[in-house]
Amino acid sequence: IRGQARRLQHSILGNMSHPNAAVLASRLTGYFPDTNRHVLYAGDGASAVEAAMRVAVQYWHNIGKGEKHRFAAFRGAYHGDTLGAISLGYIPEFHGSCRDIVLPVYRVKRPFCADCRKGEESGGCDLECLEELEKVLENHHEELAAVGVESLFMGAGGMRIYSPSCLRKVAALCREYEVIFVADEIAAGFGRTGTMFAFEQAGVDPDIVCLGKGLSAGYLPVSAAVVKDYLFETFEDKPEDRTLYHGHTFAGNPLGVAAALACLDVYEKEDIVGQARKKGELLEREFAVFRDLDGVENVRTRGMVAAFDVTGCCDGDDGKATAQRVRRILMDEGVLLRPLGNVLYLTPPLNIGEGILKETIRELYRAVTSVVENA
Repeated sequence: IRGQARRLQHSILGNMSHPNAAVLASRLTGYFPDTNRHVLYAGDGASAVEAAMRVAVQYWHNIGKGEKHRFAAFRGAYHGDTLGAISLGYIPEFHGSCRDIVLPVYRVKRPFCADCRKGEESGGCDLECLEELEKVLENHHEELAAVGVESLFMGAGGMRIYSPSCLRKVAALCREYEVIFVADEIAAGFGRTGTMFAFEQAGVDPDIVCLGKGLSAGYLPVSAAVVKDYLFETFEDKPEDRTLYHGHTFAGNPLGVAAALACLDVYEKEDIVGQARKKGELLEREFAVFRDLDGVENVRTRGMVAAFDVTGCCDGDDGKATAQRVRRILMDEGVLLRPLGNVLYLTPPLNIGEGILKETIRELYRAVTSVVENA
């Protein structure tokens, strides 16, 4: 960052560029199964989602199908806090005041494997959770621009983890009904689930992938929508103007891009993704201690994501008060934890030491048992 600041602190990307913007785009597209992609930079995760939505809608307009301008998303998803992102990921507890101004979106049942017993009962999962999405696509594909989903786990919506087979089915349905498949990897990308991108575990290659958070490891705000070239190529400005007039002042800022390039170097040199995969296996083993604990249900992990729901331990408590009691106990022990309603979760740094990871889980276990036993 210091080195870049001595050379170039700022340059917008409207009708111009700077060298590292091209270098980072090339590095990013190299991680994808189909490297024929272009990158549209943004400043944060929500802005990357907004960019993806704009690209999807204008793509259909560019090819003469402007009636395809609607979106479908999982109910209870979270994609950010700007209006377009709220529309795609509307959570009443967060966004209720904006209910009357968000875009109309087809919201369908969300997959959540930890809360599903149908696979156990039938001897296998037939992905019934996606039947509602399939019906929406069947009945409304002529007006749908895209389906947008968080890959493999729904973060702020409750750490709802689902299987790669679900994501694979979503991609297949989008192909079948000719709808753009947008994968929100803002929380999942760069090793969080044990692979560079979560969608890799499903063996799919989304049309648009939104990246953020781990792209700069938190050093500076930078995000991106990575777009397949079959979409990009429709935005030429001749013979008629199909330019995408979209770009924030600090999108692809040279300092943020320099930080991102340095982070990619670290990811590769230190095998951060490999570390995350191994520590994810450790996290899964250690987290098993919660499975038989009173007051705990739906224990789940995926890579370096682990969560469970707590049930109320006294009358009138739906689990939220219990979660807050656990939070306060942990804070006194020097452990910062933020419940999501009645959900307690860990998303530790990917390079966390194994000793610290184990001790954190032990502290969490002690706090939960203390609350439950003293209820």
